[in-house]
Amino acid sequence: MTTLSERLARRTLELCRVPSVTGNETACADLVEAQLRDTGLGVSRLGNSVMARTPQTGRPLVLLVGHTDTVPPRPSDGPARIEGGRVRGVGASDMKGGLAVMLEIAAAVASRGRFDLGLVFYDREEGPWVDSGLGPVLDQVGWLGRAELAFCLEPSDNVVQVGCLGTLHLRVTYRGRAAHSARPWQGDNAIHKAAPLLSHLASRPPRDVAIDGFTFREVLSATLAQGGQTRNVIPDHFSLNLNFRFAPGREIDEAIAEVRALAGEAEFEVAEAAPSGRVVTENPLLREFLARNGNAVAAKQAWTDVARLTARGIDAVNLGPGLAAQAHQAGEYAEVALIEESYLQFERFLVG
Repeated sequence: MTTLSERLARRTLELCRVPSVTGNETACADLVEAQLRDTGLGVSRLGNSVMARTPQTGRPLVLLVGHTDTVPPRPSDGPARIEGGRVRGVGASDMKGGLAVMLEIAAAVASRGRFDLGLVFYDREEGPWVDSGLGPVLDQVGWLGRAELAFCLEPSDNVVQVGCLGTLHLRVTYRGRAAHSARPWQGDNAIHKAAPLLSHLASRPPRDVAIDGFTFREVLSATLAQGGQTRNVIPDHFSLNLNFRFAPGREIDEAIAEVRALAGEAEFEVAEAAPSGRVVTENPLLREFLARNGNAVAAKQAWTDVARLTARGIDAVNLGPGLAAQAHQAGEYAEVALIEESYLQFERFLVG
């Protein structure tokens, strides 16, 4: 007879062995759907997103939410495998260990829980905000809207991470005039025009913002640069991608206005915008979960779909067994002990 630890490790390994790079999640969705249909839960599917739920009794509805996609593999990753108390494989921490917990909960706990329970396995999280499969799911699966608490099983080392940063990607373009680099006075160097902004970014410290006793760090960084034609021509254009991570409580338009003011004469384009996630530490179900399990609690210094859920009025936090430091890493792995503890925490809360 297999132990809980062995079952969870094998579930994680099975999931890791099914490639599911963003946009190619069909096989993983098929596997998840097949396993959920064996649990007796009500199962539905929307594209490559799969939902399951217990009978709706009017008790508080709790959601477990996880994405099935991963970033692309690297040549050095090697085959998925279990070794030394770890599951190694693309997406092991981000977040197939979390999906394994959700599937085990569905199989072993859902029918005997104290709450109505819903599970959402969705696609395309690692891509642009507008492409995520969770948006259409929330639009079209009406029963999700009555959830009183959702857990996003993003890798958090089993720390409850509240809220999340909003994120902006902004393209700023400086225009100049081309000339031979031996006679730069005949032109107007577009790269040099960006010097004040780049100098500001280089010296700009993180801005600490306290929300309900948790500190979020707002940061603005240049992440991509492109410009010029060839080595001996003064560039007539220069573009930067600016990534602004902003704290809960700040509206997207306010964040855009701050960066626009810094860009000066540059042309300005919003490439992508995603809101921050609310801090929901007053939620009574979350307080009960913490009382039963004693997790550490911290601010989420990144963006997650907690933002999308809280924007729909669903209180949500990040809590998953994956190692945050392993997300998107070459040779990614997850600790089996953390996956088992994650399952036990949810079992204690859901069953009592």
